[in-house]
Amino acid sequence: MKTAISIPDPVFKSAEQLASRLRVSRSALYSKALEAFLEEHRDELVTSRLNEVYGASEGASVMDSDLASMQLRSIRCNK
Repeated sequence: MKTAISIPDPVFKSAEQLASRLRVSRSALYSKALEAFLEEHRDELVTSRLNEVYGASEGASVMDSDLASMQLRSIRCNK
């Protein structure tokens, strides 16, 4: 996908130098940098989504009593 972005001149110049030194295109450099940034923040996104699913902002979640009993029995059976 083609896109246009605005970045500060010093960042652009540094990126140009790095792309040249690594012998990669500017697009490849920016793509790799964005991939690394997304990977770095992936865990935060997963945690945020799990908090939404389990309602962490609303307090502790409560497990169904039948499910809790089954879970407890399975733990005892594995010992």
